[in-house]
Amino acid sequence: MLNHLSIRNYTLIPALELELDPGLTVITGETGAGKSIVLDALGLALGNRADSRAIRAGADRLEVAASFDLADTPEAAAWLVERALDEGGECQLRRVVTRDGRSRAWINGRPATLQDIKDLGDRLVDIHGQHEHHSLLARASQQRLLDEYGEQLPLLRRVAEASDAWRACRDELEALRAGARERQDRAQLLAYQLGELDELALEPNECETLEQEQKLLANAGELTRAVAGVLALCEGDGESDGGLLSGLRRACAAMRELDGLGEQAHNAHQLLDSAHIQVDEARRELQSLADRVEVNPERLADVETRLSAIYTASRKHRVPAAALPALRETLRQEAEGLDGSDARIMQLEERERALRTAWNTLAAELGAAREATAGRIAVQVREQLAFLGMESCRFSVVLRPLADPDPAPGGAEQIEFLVATNPGAAPDALSRVASGGELSRISLAIQVIIASRATTPTVIFDEVDVGIGGATADAVGKLLQTLGERIQVVCVTHLPQVAARGEQHLRALKHSDGESTAAELQPLDAEERVEELARMLGASTITRKTTAHAREMLASATPRRSPGMST
Repeated sequence: MLNHLSIRNYTLIPALELELDPGLTVITGETGAGKSIVLDALGLALGNRADSRAIRAGADRLEVAASFDLADTPEAAAWLVERALDEGGECQLRRVVTRDGRSRAWINGRPATLQDIKDLGDRLVDIHGQHEHHSLLARASQQRLLDEYGEQLPLLRRVAEASDAWRACRDELEALRAGARERQDRAQLLAYQLGELDELALEPNECETLEQEQKLLANAGELTRAVAGVLALCEGDGESDGGLLSGLRRACAAMRELDGLGEQAHNAHQLLDSAHIQVDEARRELQSLADRVEVNPERLADVETRLSAIYTASRKHRVPAAALPALRETLRQEAEGLDGSDARIMQLEERERALRTAWNTLAAELGAAREATAGRIAVQVREQLAFLGMESCRFSVVLRPLADPDPAPGGAEQIEFLVATNPGAAPDALSRVASGGELSRISLAIQVIIASRATTPTVIFDEVDVGIGGATADAVGKLLQTLGERIQVVCVTHLPQVAARGEQHLRALKHSDGESTAAELQPLDAEERVEELARMLGASTITRKTTAHAREMLASATPRRSPGMST
């Protein structure tokens, strides 16, 4: 439960330290005194959105801290243990907002994300706002209330997860199907291109080799004559000693006689020997070339035909001829990938059927649970409405199958609350039947029933009794008092009948010194409670009569269990 609330520089509150008791705590005060500001500040500590405009004028930041006893909150305690944030059965949430709009949060003194404190806050406090009866008109809210009361939220999450999984699978499947025609056209083009490249069967470096051979064949006559001339210069005519090689041999032989003439003669000898060797190597290369070169018109035609085919493919695919083998492999891999798309479609179709079946099973389980819950909650709401002075009101919960058979995150049915407020009238939607006051009472009855099943240790009602008065107001007080016997209840109220039943009574006050305004929350003792109740009874001047009435209300505010609140 909530033990302590500390507020600094939040709107009208400069500083507030508030100790809260178990049972029912009521907060009262004049209109505009700041009753709901305290709850807004608590919401900030619980992870609500921060606004730097809430910082009190003249301050550079606001700070809110809420301390909780986790003795009766195993879910929150387990959450802290799982994240190594536990502090021996206690918990403090702290939030700071600075003037520049920055917000920081801590859990038990350690930095935390906003989502973390929101997750934990949902396990600690359940807040019912003063405008909640308006949201009750929405079918989504009605579904949430039904599932919360029936404790079907874990099953609902599984249904939503199954729906999300099916939808993701369906989207991928539809995307693949939508591209099937494009893939088919692409596959045909790839098959044609691969057929051409396979027929070409170009080997690596084949084009370069053919280009060299084509040059040799195309210039065979000229090459043969040129090589023969150079060989003649190297070797002579075969009968004389006029060739380069024979001249170099004679020069080398002559140099042997000069070896003793010093370094220069030695170097010259070596250079002549080297020249002889290199000319001889050149002659061998030329001879080899001469042996390769032949005048072969048929081979030349074949080489040129092959090169023409290669060049044509190169231009067609707009890549260098040397890149054609790599292109062939790339196209082959793409074609295999397109073949795999058909297999993927088959896999997804099978998975989509399996996911739909899984969702159907979960949705059927959820629907059955909702059907049973609808009957129970309708009975309890009718009992509470009778207790609140609406004995003739007939309340029911109907489940209608969704028109769309596809797996939906909220299940297979639509939830709607129906009501008939007058005898003989046909039940209809809340928005078309209930007046403002009736809607407030119906909303309160539902909220109290939901809160009675809540796993959170603290439930807050912020002026949920708007539009209620007289005997009904007394019944509301009894309802909240009974609920406070099981959990901690905090109620902001303007009804003296409700305020009289609080075990702890806090009064909101607002002070102004002409320059600034400040709000505070003041715990009331017995006599101060009498004074506050007398004020709430509506007397412009507090008399002995209104004071006596207030004392009588306090004296008669003894706990009495209301119907439909069994645990």
